[in-house]
Order: sequence, then C-alpha cells, then structure tokens
Amino acid sequence: MTLLLNRSTLEGLLDPVECLDALRRGFTAEEVDVQARRVVASLPGPGTATALIPGVIDGVPAYTVKVNAKFPTRRPALRGVICLHDLETGELLAVLDSATVTAWRTGLAAALGTHALARREAVTVAVIGAGAQSELVMRGLAELRQVHGLTVCDLDTGRATDFAERHGERLGTPAAVAADPRAAVRDAAIVIVATWARRPILHAADIAQGAQVTSLGADEPGKTELSADLLQGARVVVDDVALAVEMGVLAGAGMDVAQAAGTLRDLLNGEVPGRVREGELTVYAPVGLPWQDLAVGWTAYRAALEAGAGTSFDFLG
Repeated sequence: MTLLLNRSTLEGLLDPVECLDALRRGFTAEEVDVQARRVVASLPGPGTATALIPGVIDGVPAYTVKVNAKFPTRRPALRGVICLHDLETGELLAVLDSATVTAWRTGLAAALGTHALARREAVTVAVIGAGAQSELVMRGLAELRQVHGLTVCDLDTGRATDFAERHGERLGTPAAVAADPRAAVRDAAIVIVATWARRPILHAADIAQGAQVTSLGADEPGKTELSADLLQGARVVVDDVALAVEMGVLAGAGMDVAQAAGTLRDLLNGEVPGRVREGELTVYAPVGLPWQDLAVGWTAYRAALEAGAGTSFDFLG
C-alpha cells in the first residue's frame, strides 16, 4: 500500500523544528556516493518541467524521485509529486504533494544558511517576494534567532501586506510594506529574495554593509535576482558549486567556481569559515538538492504513520 499525502495533510504533520533538525542532519551526514541529477526541460508553452533524482541521505532507508511542473503565471506556480521509495525493495511508500515539500525544504534549508552566515546581532529582515518559500524562511528563522523588524515587498501589494501583518503579529515585531525592493532592503541586516526574476533586482549599492542576502530564485537557467557587482563583492556560499555555475546564482552573473566560498555542507561541517569579517557582505544562494526532498519527505512519512494520517492506495491492485 502507498500513502497519499496532500497539502493539507502535510501542513498538519510537518513541524519546523523537526524539519530543521532533519535538514541539518542531512547537511552534516556523510555524503552518499550517488550521482544526483537535476533536470530542467523547457516546454513549448510558458512553463518548465523539472525532475530531481534520487534523493538519498546516509542512514535513511528510502529515496525520493520528484517531478514538478513550473508555470510562473499560475497559482500555485509549482505542481507535482514526490515519490518516496523503500531503498531496499523499491516499494512505493508514499506520494507527497511536491509544492508543499519543496517550500518547506527550500525555506527551512535557507533559514539554516541565513542563520549560519548572518551576524549574531542581525535582527532586521527584508523579504522580497512574499510567497511560500519566504513564508518558511521566516518560520525557520524564528526558531533560530530573534527578529525585531520586518519589511516586505511583493508585486502584489495585498499579499505583501498580509505577509507583513501575519509575521509581524506572530513575531511581536514592527512590520511594514515597501513599494520597491531597494527601499525594502535599505537598512536590513538580513535580506530574503524569493522571486521568478530574470534580471537583477538588487545591486551592491542597495545593500547595507555587513548584511546577509539569501537568494532563492536562481534555480534554473535564465533566472537571476542579484547583480554581478553584488556577488563579486560578497562571500558567496551555495548548496552545490557545480550547479551554481551551471544554472544557479553564479551562472546568472557569468561567474565561475572560483567565486564560491564553499557549500553550506562545508560551512556546517566546519570545513570552511562563514563570515570572515564583521562588515563583509555574505550571500547564500541555493539551487535545491534531491536529498533535501527526502529529509522533509521522510519526516512527513514517519509522522503520518504515527498519526494514522493520509490515504492508503494500492497502485498494484
């Protein structure tokens, strides 16, 4: 039997602290000698098809295969499934809504990277793009550090206002809406950017000295949020150097592997330093890796078994 886990079921099962712990264990676990693949294919229309295979973590007896459709003008913009398989038998243990799992793993992994690179006293946050991924970054950051000040900017002013009010109330902190990205980030010590942009939104002159910028939008060829001058003057950490050059933040700026200070795995394992100087600009810009789907998917699956949640379905019946 296969467990079907839709968005509402997953939202009821997932806990930010448990998922942060699962992702941290994944980043610090011994690397598995398996070639992970991230395939992005353009379609005749406005969207792209993406597949991430396989998601594997040392010590987890399962693996994931994710297939997504990405259509930026639609809501939701991302639709698809994550298949969770038994590592020994291939049995299909669960099928999970990929939009939910992707938002949780991307946002919470970004919260880990943001916290690791930001100055200890950094408490003011600017959010550019008030979507699902920024939602989870904020929920993760709230578990990792204090936030005293939030400014939000989104093309949809109503969505920005709702985001600011909701998180400001939850955090007990002043929250405001800015008319444009430059105004939003002017005094922020932490900047979160999660958009579909295909040209730079932020430049070096826009960012406060010593800020930490986390860019989540540059995960496919042609997508870019940060300018080359910003990246060239920053300490840049990614989740995978080769992917960052092929289709991530370095690709968008025409930069090579030499511009990456290392990966978040290196940083969390103490193999590379994070912030070297107090006043330097740091950037975390992930593409997203298959094992991160497994970290959150396996956590959700175990929680569903314990709670008796989800719908059982027999694909072989």
